[in-house]
Amino acid sequence: MSDPGPADRYARARDSAALDREYPRTAAFGASQRFDLDPFQIAGCRALEAGRSVLVAAPTGAGKTIVGEFAIHLAMREPGDKAFYTTPIKALSNQKFRELQDVYGADQVGLLTGDTNINGNARIVVMTTEVLRNMLYADSAALRGLRYVVMDEVHYLADRFRGAVWEEIIIHLPPAVRLVSLSATVSNAEEFGDWLDTVRGDTEVIVSEIRPVPLEQHVLVRGDLLPLFDDRAGIATAQVNQELMRIRSFKGANFDNNRRVQSMNSARQRGHEAPRRRPHKGGQRPVRSANMQRIERMDRPDVVELLSRSNLLPAIFFIFSRVGCDAAVQQVRRSGVRLTSHEERLEIRAIVEERTRTLRDEDLAVLGYWEWLDNLERGVASHHAGLLPAFKEVVEDLFQRKLVKVVFATETLALGINMPARTVVLEKLEKFNGEARVAITSGEYTQLTGRAGRRGIDVEGHAVIQWTEGLDPQAVAALASRRTYPLNSSFRPTYNMAVNLIDQFGRSRAREILESSFAQFQADRAVVGLARQVRDQEESLAGYEKAMTCDRGDFTDYSAIRRDLSDLEKLNRKDVTAGRGTREQRKREIQSLRKRMQRHSCHSCPDREDHARWAERYWKLKRTIDKTRQQISARTGAVARIFDRVVDVLAELDYVRVEDDGRTVLTEAGRTMRRIYGERDLLVAESLRQGLWKGLDAASLATLACCLVYEPRREESSTGERGLPRGAFRQALSDTQTLWQRLDDLEREHRLPGSEPVSAGLAQAMYSWARGVPLERVLIEADMAAGDFVRWSKQTIDLLDQLSIVADGDLATTARRALDAVRRGIVAYSSV
Repeated sequence: MSDPGPADRYARARDSAALDREYPRTAAFGASQRFDLDPFQIAGCRALEAGRSVLVAAPTGAGKTIVGEFAIHLAMREPGDKAFYTTPIKALSNQKFRELQDVYGADQVGLLTGDTNINGNARIVVMTTEVLRNMLYADSAALRGLRYVVMDEVHYLADRFRGAVWEEIIIHLPPAVRLVSLSATVSNAEEFGDWLDTVRGDTEVIVSEIRPVPLEQHVLVRGDLLPLFDDRAGIATAQVNQELMRIRSFKGANFDNNRRVQSMNSARQRGHEAPRRRPHKGGQRPVRSANMQRIERMDRPDVVELLSRSNLLPAIFFIFSRVGCDAAVQQVRRSGVRLTSHEERLEIRAIVEERTRTLRDEDLAVLGYWEWLDNLERGVASHHAGLLPAFKEVVEDLFQRKLVKVVFATETLALGINMPARTVVLEKLEKFNGEARVAITSGEYTQLTGRAGRRGIDVEGHAVIQWTEGLDPQAVAALASRRTYPLNSSFRPTYNMAVNLIDQFGRSRAREILESSFAQFQADRAVVGLARQVRDQEESLAGYEKAMTCDRGDFTDYSAIRRDLSDLEKLNRKDVTAGRGTREQRKREIQSLRKRMQRHSCHSCPDREDHARWAERYWKLKRTIDKTRQQISARTGAVARIFDRVVDVLAELDYVRVEDDGRTVLTEAGRTMRRIYGERDLLVAESLRQGLWKGLDAASLATLACCLVYEPRREESSTGERGLPRGAFRQALSDTQTLWQRLDDLEREHRLPGSEPVSAGLAQAMYSWARGVPLERVLIEADMAAGDFVRWSKQTIDLLDQLSIVADGDLATTARRALDAVRRGIVAYSSV
C-alpha cells in the first residue's frame, strides 16, 4: 500500500496551483511579500480580486493589514483608480503614510488628518475616519475614481464618543466602492459581517483565531516565571498549572524565603533601602504562620534584568497610569540599568537629534528633553497620551529598530500602533475607569498581550503576569483563554448628521437610511433587511415610472384612474350580497372613473397599452413597498425615533422647516450647520447665528473655541472666572454658557440626553499660548502634560478651521488669525 502523505501533498499543491491561476494577482502579490501569506490573508485577497468586499477579524499582530495593502495594490494597477486607508487615530495615519510612501513613492501617497494636509489628491490617501465622513457629506471631488476603502481597526465603531463615524461611512460610501474592514478578534464577527453584507452588498467574512507567533503565558512569582497552563495537560484541556494553585492556597509556603533576602540585598547594593512593610493598625504587624508568608513583588529594575538575562527583551510593560509609566522609567534609571551598547547609544542620539531639530532649545528644556534622551540611550522609555506626539513617534521608531528595549506604556499603545515586542508584562489585571478600579476584560487582555511575538523574529511571544496579593490563577486562565469581545454599536444621530441626511435624501429617506445602521441591526436585525429591500425596490420603481412616461400627459395619474376603476369593477362583481343602494353608488363611481379616464390626455396615446404594462408593474411594486414600510414602522425603530427628536429640536430652532407639500427642507441656518462637526455642533451653530462671538480678538476667540472642545477631568471644576481674560471674552463666555443651558433644557424636553457644560478649565493657558507666552509658563497654567496640551490645542485648531469657513466677514478672518496663533511651537511641530 502506497504512502498517502506524498499523494496528499501533491493534491494540495495541484489545487493551490489551480487557484493561483484563478487568482493571478493574489499569487503575484503574495510572491512579492517577505513572508508566505497565511490562509486567512490569501482568502481575503482572493475575495477582493473576485470583486467582493471583505471583513477580516484576526488577532493583533496576525497581519490583517496585508489584505488592506492588497486592495491598494489592486487600485494602483488600474489607471485612475484610487484607494483610501482610514485609521481611528492620527498616530496610526502618520505611521501608515510613511509605510505606503516607502512602497509607492511620495508623489503617490497623501495624508489628511484634519490638521495635516499633504498631497490630498494623490491616488492613495491615508486619513482619519472623520475626514472621510466629512468628504462624503460634502460630496468632495476627491471621491471621484475611489475604488477601495480600507477601514483599519473597524472595531473602533464600538467607541461611545467616535464610533458613529464608522457607521456613517459604511452606510454612505458609494455602492461601487469595495470595503476592506480590518478588526481585532471579536466574538460576533459573523453578526457584524451579516450587517456589512446587508448594507454594502456581497461581503466575505474571514475570521482567524490563529496567532502567527504562539503565545506563552507566564506568572512571575518571586523571580520565577511559572507557566500559567500545565503543559502536561494538553492544549485541549488548558489546565491551570497546579503549582500556581498551591501557591495561592498556601500563600507561598513552597518558596524559599531566601529569594526575598536576595532581593533586599540587591536593592541595598544599588544604593536604595529595601521597601519596609507598613505596621498593622495599632502599631504591631500581624502574626503570620509559615503557611501565610507574603509573596513580595519584584522591583521593576529586577524584572527588567530578569527578562534581559532570559533573552525576553524587547518588552512592553502595560501600566494603567501615566504617572506610573513615568515613575517606572525613573526607577529603572535610578537603578543604573543600561540595556544598550555604545554603538546603539550613538545611533539613538543621532536619530533623536534629527527628529527633534526643529524644536526650540528652550522648549526642549521645558519638556525634559535631556533626561528623556538619557533614558532612551539606556534603552528605556514611557509611552502615553501625555507625552508630546513628536516624542511618542521617536519612541515608536526606536522600539521598532530594536534600539529601545523596554517601554512602560498605558493601554493606548494597544490600539494598533506597530510596536510588537517579544514579551508583554502586565503588572495588574485591573484599572481605574474614571470612577472605580475594575478588572480588565478578556478582550482587553487579548489586545494587550497580542503585542507579544514578532513575526519573522520570535519563535514565540511571552505574556508575563506579575503575582499580586489575591491573584486567582483560574481567573487569569479564564482571561487568557476566553474570546468574549463582542462588537456593539454606539451609533446615535447628531444634529450635523440630521441636516446632512435631510439635505441629501429628505426626511423620509433619511429615516430609512438610519434603519440600516448597525445599532438598529443589532436591535432588530429584520428591519435592516426590510429597509434595504425598500431602497432596492424604490430604484426599480423609479425605472418603471420612467418606462411608462408619456409625452401626452401624466401617465402615473392616468394609470391610477385605471387601477381604481379595475379594483371597483372587481369588487362590484364579487360582492353580490351588497345592497341595492351600495351597488348603485358603485355604478355611479365606475361611470365617473370611465369618463375621467376617457377624457385624460394619455387615453389617446398610441403606446398607451405599452405604458400600461409598465404602470401595472409600478403599482404592484408600490403596494409591496407600502406594505414593507408598514412592517418597518411597526418594528422598534429606535434609531429613527431619536432622529425624529433631533429633527424636532432643529425645527423648533428653525434649522429645518416643513414645506406645504410636506417636505422637510433646510433653512439658511441648517445649511451652515452642515459644515459644523463635533460634539458641540448645535451650540456652535446657534452661537454663530446669534452673533455671540463678534468683536472678539484672535486670542479670545481661540480661548472660547478651546472652552467648547475641552473636557475637564472629573475632579476639575468646569466653571470659574479665576485667571480668565477680561473684557469681551468674559461676556462672550457667559452668553455661550447661558445659551448652552437653554439648549440643554430644550434637548431634555425632547427626551434627548443633553450635553456637558462648557468648561473654562483650560482658558487661561490657551489665552496665554495664543498671545505668544512661552511654553514653560503655559504648561504651568494648564497644569497638564505637554502631550495633553497639544491634543486640546489641535482640537481647538479643528474648530477654528471650521469657523473660518462657515462664519461671516470679520469673524472668519479672526478665526484664521486665531488658528495661526495656536498653531505654533510644539503644536505646529510634526515629524511627518
